[in-house]
Amino acid sequence: MHTPSLVGWLLVLLCAATGGYCLSRTRTGPPEQRATARGEALMALGMAVMALPASAVAPPAWSPWVYTAVFGTSALWALVRRHLHHAVGALAMVYMALAMVGMQDMPGMHAASGTAEIPGMHGAHGMAGMTGGSHGAPAGIPLLTGLLLVYYTVYVLAAGIRLAPAGAPGAPGAAAGTSVACAGPPVVLRACQVAMGLGMLAMLLAL
Repeated sequence: MHTPSLVGWLLVLLCAATGGYCLSRTRTGPPEQRATARGEALMALGMAVMALPASAVAPPAWSPWVYTAVFGTSALWALVRRHLHHAVGALAMVYMALAMVGMQDMPGMHAASGTAEIPGMHGAHGMAGMTGGSHGAPAGIPLLTGLLLVYYTVYVLAAGIRLAPAGAPGAPGAAAGTSVACAGPPVVLRACQVAMGLGMLAMLLAL
């Protein structure tokens, strides 16, 4: 990723905190909420690991394939359960993991710079390479990256609007009571989803 180490650590903290909260919700609440919390926890913790600066923790050469296997399986499971947003998120993780593969030493790469000669996937650093060093060409496929950026921008804006209190100041007591009643773990879980959307935007922008 073409991002300073400080930004990388901030992403790690954001995603790890979100994943920790989601894990705490996997044993409480209705079954649907528990299933959502499990999916969000997997996504958030995976993002935290992927965002680790390579200057602090050098990722193993096989790590992109682990991401691909885990999140590819997660995407299939989300599609089976018709959780389209989770499926998009998991597929975005697979996409970023494959971009990492395109930036590792393989036949046809510039050995000195670590840049892969793979059509549509060029870059100078791995996904976990948030070293703040030299900036190479963007990794991945620009069109696909752009579509994912548009999706997550719309998602974050829409989800953020839905988090706004339903009852405005001075509204009738019943409306205010409904707004207060809706506050709690489900609202915090939705806030975590917004935070993860912001994290995904940052990671895609740093490709």
